[in-house]
Amino acid sequence: MRIFRLRVVTLCCLSLCVARGAAADSPWAAPDVEKLPKDKYGELVRYGRDLTERTFAILGPEVANSRLRYAGNNLACKSCHLQNATQAFAMPFIGAYANFPQYRGREDEVSTLEERVNGCMQRSMNGRSLPLDSREMKAFIAYMQFLSTGLKVGERFEGQGTKSIVLPNRAASPAAGKTVYTATCVVCHGEDGLGKRVGAVGDAQGYLFPPLWGRDSFNTGAGMNRLIVAAQFIRYNMPFGLTHQTATLTDEQAYDVAAYVISQQRPVMANLDKDFPARWNKPVDAAFPPYVDGAPAEQHKYGPFQPLQEKMKKMRPAENK
Repeated sequence: MRIFRLRVVTLCCLSLCVARGAAADSPWAAPDVEKLPKDKYGELVRYGRDLTERTFAILGPEVANSRLRYAGNNLACKSCHLQNATQAFAMPFIGAYANFPQYRGREDEVSTLEERVNGCMQRSMNGRSLPLDSREMKAFIAYMQFLSTGLKVGERFEGQGTKSIVLPNRAASPAAGKTVYTATCVVCHGEDGLGKRVGAVGDAQGYLFPPLWGRDSFNTGAGMNRLIVAAQFIRYNMPFGLTHQTATLTDEQAYDVAAYVISQQRPVMANLDKDFPARWNKPVDAAFPPYVDGAPAEQHKYGPFQPLQEKMKKMRPAENK
């Protein structure tokens, strides 16, 4: 894992699109932003692309304009949404516009795309919400809309979300994960997991390779702080530069190295107990209370997850089974 790149996330790391390698309606495609005319719409879409690529330089905590310091860390959206959110199975933005508004279990509400973006700002970026009428929010939405050009409402296609792995029927091992990390991730992210900056602290230039833990990483409310989500992302996208077609890690290696990463200290998000108010749809790897299945917190963090998944199925209301 020469470049174990998990800068954000939201969304950013939770996916804007929830398909996980399921059957698809459309082939994978990403429209070219540079083919847009240089009019107001084209400028706004390109600004959305720039926000995705250089979040730290526009919305980060070190930018000169203090009113634009919405992100609480120096990461970038493209760190979880790879290739400026166009890479298959790397939580792309493609399809997001065609699939929102969408029911979200975390809120037990139908959420808008703007609310989803702000979820990432608060969690993966460890920051605060963008105003809905801000140019920045409009740019994010315009970029997502452009990337969904030609897709019908609700249409799904191969490459959305993340690709599933076969979960080992055991608890993940942070110790085994450290071995994988040392062999494949240290060269870029460092032994301390704090990444490599482009410049110096305070210059708003972000990271060449992002921190995976520590004060400048995603917080405990981010999707990437869930073991299954992190393992799926790592398995098919790391080392950086690989794709789901060229991936080299095994399911077990990804499972264990994800455990090692989430075992480290990072910013803590308050009030996580309010997430997933319909407790039956809380993900089994959401390792924060309340736990309603009688299993210990340690199992929700590291597994094994199969017994928890069976318990949650039994808790689910009949109309949602």
